[in-house]
Amino acid sequence: MDNEALKEKVTEVLQTIFDPEIPVSIWELGLIYEINILPINNVQIVMTLTAPGCPAAQSLPVEVDQKVREIEGVNDVHVAVTWTPAWDKSMMSEAAQLQLGFL
Repeated sequence: MDNEALKEKVTEVLQTIFDPEIPVSIWELGLIYEINILPINNVQIVMTLTAPGCPAAQSLPVEVDQKVREIEGVNDVHVAVTWTPAWDKSMMSEAAQLQLGFL
C-alpha cells in the first residue's frame, strides 16, 4: 500500500473515534493536526485535545494508537499530544459546528 492510500485509511479510522463528552469525531473536531506516513509504514500522528484538563486526556491518544495499529499494513504508531496551537472551536469542520449548534 502506498503512503497516500495508508494515510487515507488512517483518516477513515480517525473519523470513527469520538470525544466521549462531545458526540463528534476527533477528526471533525479538528483535534488531528498531522498524519505522517514514515518509512516502512510507521504512522506518526500529532493531535491535541479540547483542553489540557480534558477528562479524555489519558484515553483518547491510547484509542487513536490502538485503532490505527489495527489497520492492515501499519508497522508502528506514535501519537504525540501537543498544545501548540491551542485548540479552539474554529478548528472544527463545518459539519461539526452545525451539529453542535455553532453555525
